[in-house]
Amino acid sequence: MVRLRLDVSYDGTDFSGWAVQPSQRTVAGVLVTALETLVGVDSPLGLTVAGRTDAGVHATGQVCHIELPAATFSELEASLLRRLAALMPPDARVRAVTPVPSTFDARFSATYRRYEYRVADRVWGAEPLRRRDTLGWGRPLDLDRLREAAAWLVGEHDFAAYCKRKENATTIRAITHLDWHRAADGVAVATVQADAFCQAMVRSLVGAMLSVGDGRREPDWPGSLLTLRERSSSVTVAPAHGLTLVDVGYPAETDYAARADATRRLRA
Repeated sequence: MVRLRLDVSYDGTDFSGWAVQPSQRTVAGVLVTALETLVGVDSPLGLTVAGRTDAGVHATGQVCHIELPAATFSELEASLLRRLAALMPPDARVRAVTPVPSTFDARFSATYRRYEYRVADRVWGAEPLRRRDTLGWGRPLDLDRLREAAAWLVGEHDFAAYCKRKENATTIRAITHLDWHRAADGVAVATVQADAFCQAMVRSLVGAMLSVGDGRREPDWPGSLLTLRERSSSVTVAPAHGLTLVDVGYPAETDYAARADATRRLRA
């Protein structure tokens, strides 16, 4: 078998998230359909993704891996990317296919995931050509207040107040970078990077910080919620369409297995 890393981009607007769901159009669903057209439905792909994005969330830097029989890959290698381009819908693209060691795991070998959230705080809203990936916000945002709020959230914390808790799963996460800046088009952009995120965490963090940026809350309020051990009802989850997964980081090839083992350990 040959393990392959796939770099994937998609416009999440018309997808019900990444994961395959019965009777729902999902990114994994259209990708598996395209792959099975090429290699047959009986070939186990073992599709594994770096991070399952929610419905409406976009990606320019998603990563997943599959496995193909060596003979099949040898036959398809020269044309695989071109054939996938012909079979995939226009709102989902495989941008690269790269053979990787069998120790590579798109999910567990990752060292970080980086997201961006775009907010147009101009009175007239978002540019029409960016309406699918930019939230229109009717109140002006103060970037200094947003950055101050962000600073309280950096580091390893229990983010239970910002997560949808799952049974036997931890809500402890380590945010290594969280900041705001103005893009060239004037849009306020939040960049957040962590080793991993729990469900709805990024959009919850953005929702909390927006209430600081427009003056409704004080800058220390998002950080004060880290003392909670359950989801806070006072946090509004920001809409999905402003969020994009832009990058997933990995260590050197020799460290894939060690990183995967460390990631699997449950933090307390």
